Amino acid sequence: MAEPCRLLTSITGIAEHSASIILAEIGSIKVFGSAAQLAAFAGLTPQEHQSGSSINGKARLCKIGNAHLREALFFPALSLMRHCPEVRAFRQRLLGNGKHKMAVVGAVMHKLIRVIYAVLSSGQEFDPKKLAPQQS
Repeated sequence: MAEPCRLLTSITGIAEHSASIILAEIGSIKVFGSAAQLAAFAGLTPQEHQSGSSINGKARLCKIGNAHLREALFFPALSLMRHCPEVRAFRQRLLGNGKHKMAVVGAVMHKLIRVIYAVLSSGQEFDPKKLAPQQS
């Protein structure tokens, strides 16, 4: 468990305590076939609110998933928004598009769980430059 813990603590915002909780809740990363499956397990996927053709509500976090994992990701997501310039730009873009602050936190938590999957499955430390939007 030392290597996965070291990999997780390379991510901005995740300390040893959060890393140990995340690893305990996830278990083996090999159980998940993709980052989307891990996000669904954590309950961090958007869920449309629709009923027929008359009710079109806002999309919200699914929250059908591991509440302990979502709880363990909340403060690391806040720290990631504060200390990582790439995520700060992502936050500003979402706020500029009219998203509420808590919706932005949910989107950053979703991004963070995908980063966790990438770091643990690849065995490489976190590189914040990979979060920057690709220039075409």
